[in-house]
Amino acid sequence: MTDQQFAVERQTELHNLLRWWMKHMVDDVNGGFYGRIDGQNNLHPSAEKGVILNTRILWAFSAAARKTGNSDYIKMATRAHNYLIDKFLDKEQGGVYWSVDFLGQPLQTKKQVYAQAFAIYALSEFYLLTGNASSLEIALNIFQLLEKNALDPTQNGYYEAYSKDWQLLDDLRLSDKDANEAKTQNTHLHLLEAYANLLRAVPRNSVPEHVPRNSVPGHVFRNSVPELISPEQSSGVQHALENLINLFLEKFIDPKTAHIHLFFDENWQLKSDIVSFGHDIEASWLIWDAAQTIENQEIIEKVKPVCLRIAEITLQEALEPDGSVINQRWNSDGRLDTDRIWWVQAEAIVGFWNAFRMTGDTRFRKAALDCWRFTYNKMRDPVGGEWYWRISAAGENYPEEDKAGFWKCPYHNARAMLH
Repeated sequence: MTDQQFAVERQTELHNLLRWWMKHMVDDVNGGFYGRIDGQNNLHPSAEKGVILNTRILWAFSAAARKTGNSDYIKMATRAHNYLIDKFLDKEQGGVYWSVDFLGQPLQTKKQVYAQAFAIYALSEFYLLTGNASSLEIALNIFQLLEKNALDPTQNGYYEAYSKDWQLLDDLRLSDKDANEAKTQNTHLHLLEAYANLLRAVPRNSVPEHVPRNSVPGHVFRNSVPELISPEQSSGVQHALENLINLFLEKFIDPKTAHIHLFFDENWQLKSDIVSFGHDIEASWLIWDAAQTIENQEIIEKVKPVCLRIAEITLQEALEPDGSVINQRWNSDGRLDTDRIWWVQAEAIVGFWNAFRMTGDTRFRKAALDCWRFTYNKMRDPVGGEWYWRISAAGENYPEEDKAGFWKCPYHNARAMLH
């Protein structure tokens, strides 16, 4: 496959994905977007609406609009932005709620730090698209709330979950599949990508020039943000991002194996024995992206060999002959989860391609293209659209898994198409 063919297929698939979301998930009755379509393509109009789904929709359409200038994507991004602000944002105590019901009433009002990260990520992307000063202001406010409430002042790292009024919860779990531990790589990884995107946004003092004013609904624009960003705020975001990079180098990444540890208690005692290959390869390029965003040569040189080693280990241990990447391994007994998960394939495509661009090593290029070919042929639903949640090693789909929902969003796959 040529690079041009790869690019054309990715662009076509990006539009296919986003058109599916525009056609099937827009809730014209109660606002925003529906909360769920199941694995048999049945809509559940009364399903709970999660903030992760909404923020990922906001990010995906904002990023795609920045890339393509597509006016329909701008409208979808604006819709997601307005619903996020109207329904999920806690206007009294800051931050975003975990979920609302299908009518938009607060349902789970906890402040999961993972969710705050995605709000920052999405709002800063929307600002980069539109220049909407209030979006950046809210993103900065959430950032400051996290630095004040969630950052461990003695042992570093961020705690997982808080009540509506920012009291640390006993149940810290992100989902039923996760361990109830104080500090997790998943939350820290997405804080890292959120803070990197926020850092890309904070130096800007005017409406971005790459989207024509007449292509964006007028109410989105604010002409400038003159008093919004101080040098102290910008340096504060950069300092926090540097700290997250160092946490990955010092705490999360195993220096012997290059795998990423998943769960720790508040004292940084390891509480997991699972290798998540998807998180490994995702971290390999997100850490590199964060280092480049900071533009500090010392940090770049420090993280480069680590990121490449993670990509190398993923290639050696998780890449299958058919081009797919398996899900995870239990180190205690060597058991493997060989299912092919949609987001793992998406991150592998980006991660291997990033390693190729860093090194010129054609093994990584081949791995990225092989994973894309597997994904293109096997993960996409040719009838119902979008991608399957997962398929078995034998190629069987799991119809009990959602097509769209709380965790199945146009984020990993759209981002892979954009990158």
